[in-house]
Amino acid sequence: MLQSLHVHNFALLEDAHADFTAGFNVFTGETGAGKSILIDAFGMVLGGRSSVDYVRSGTDGLWVQAVFDISSQPEIKALLNEHGIDEDDDLFLKRQISAAGKSRAFINGVQVPLAVLKNVGARLVDIHGQHENQDLLHPDAALKLTDAFGGEKLAAAYAEYKRLYDVYVALEKHLRQLEEENEQQDLLLDRYAWEIKEISEANLKLGEEEGLEEEARLLQNSERIMQAVNTAYNHLEAEDAVLARLAHVRDQLQYAARYDSRLAPLAECADSAWITLDDCRGELSEYMASSDFNGERAAEVQQRLDIIYRLQKKYGGTTQAVLDYLAATQAKYAELENIALTLEQAQKAVAEAVVKLGRAAAVLTEQREQAAKLLAERITLHIRDLAMPDGVLQITCEPLEKFTAQGRDALHFMFSANMGEPLAALEKVASGGELSRIALAVKTVLMNRGDVGTMVFDEIDTGVGGVTAQKMAEKIAAISGVGQVLCITHLPQIAAFADNHIHIEKQSADGRTATVLTVLDYNGRLQELVRMTAGAAASRAAFESATELLAGAREVKRSLRRKEEE
Repeated sequence: MLQSLHVHNFALLEDAHADFTAGFNVFTGETGAGKSILIDAFGMVLGGRSSVDYVRSGTDGLWVQAVFDISSQPEIKALLNEHGIDEDDDLFLKRQISAAGKSRAFINGVQVPLAVLKNVGARLVDIHGQHENQDLLHPDAALKLTDAFGGEKLAAAYAEYKRLYDVYVALEKHLRQLEEENEQQDLLLDRYAWEIKEISEANLKLGEEEGLEEEARLLQNSERIMQAVNTAYNHLEAEDAVLARLAHVRDQLQYAARYDSRLAPLAECADSAWITLDDCRGELSEYMASSDFNGERAAEVQQRLDIIYRLQKKYGGTTQAVLDYLAATQAKYAELENIALTLEQAQKAVAEAVVKLGRAAAVLTEQREQAAKLLAERITLHIRDLAMPDGVLQITCEPLEKFTAQGRDALHFMFSANMGEPLAALEKVASGGELSRIALAVKTVLMNRGDVGTMVFDEIDTGVGGVTAQKMAEKIAAISGVGQVLCITHLPQIAAFADNHIHIEKQSADGRTATVLTVLDYNGRLQELVRMTAGAAASRAAFESATELLAGAREVKRSLRRKEEE
């Protein structure tokens, strides 16, 4: 339930705030006062269309905040948890638009993508404006409304149909793939055989690539390595090289150590160094003798790496991916060799799925026909209350040639407003005023079928007056008995039923115009009903008429409550 709405710098709404109650909340005011602007602002905070044109001139941006009580809507709390948003009984939605056009959305103080705000908003509020009446003319309107009305049996029938339909679609897709492969069997077999041969002959091994790359680096630098090793060896081997000089140093120190024992450690050190270098010289000699750096091996390594790289590029990027592709292709080849049998099995599976789906579709059709008949009868009862005493609405159910995700049914609204006139497609015969009344009748019939806590009627009474207005008011009041209703109206008959009456007017000060919201008390409501009834002619008769309207509305609402309790 909407608790409050705060609008700041939204067009003429400089800083407007309104609190709402459960039941029937009504907005009234002169034409152009800003009633529709308020609904635009409300729609925006629910994730609807935004525009920088809404920003009040001379300001740096606008914001709109709506506060809801969701204590009785656990599905909303679950949705918030899915998006990692802390939930409480109070829910705060906020939307900001800067003068530069930047938009930001918030839920409980957490910035969220607009899509999240829109998703939450759609679960909270149903806004029904004049253009929503046109939804009745949409090709699938009758189907959607019938399914919403049908109850648990229809919902179960549809769920079973949808399950079998998904199975059928998957089997059909697989069958089409097999048929395409069957048509190209020879071509595909040749291709798979070539790929299998190409990969198998390469005899790839996991880890081989790394060893070859290391060997390639070694071979590419072999000449430099041999030059360095040869130079080092010569520096050790030559007559005047390091090893010979170190031998001379060792011999001299050993001779001196005979006479001075303090030199013995140094002689040992020199001898140890000579032994180490002599070992190094020997190993270098062996390295040069055993190493076989040649161009042929380098070419072999590079050729092998080229094969590996080419296959990786062609079949997956890594050796493992290539081997996985080989296994998958071998499986495809084996399947394709036996495709006749596989195709026969797939055709049989589809045929069985069609039989099961046909049975489920028949059950769904039966449930829809029953629901459509009852729904049409109830809508007809309500439209006859709305100044169409001879109006008749029916819902026809025709079979489709093929299965669809929604079933095998085409449902259509058929309507006649006058006695003796044949039924015809709703979109061909219903006027705008008749559509408004039919839409309200639908909302009345379905008022217990939805999980949205707040419903908004934006000037649904356009083109309506007299007895029809009274009946329309009673319908909306009935809806407000099971959920919160916000309604913009020009009709005093509807305004009289309000549990909370908010007056909207434009005021001018300091050279600027702003729209102001005022919650009316009893006397304020009387004066507003007089204005709506008689305009400037505020006569005693006008006040008596307004008083009678309020009293009559109270009595009707008491009667509605008694019916609900019964």
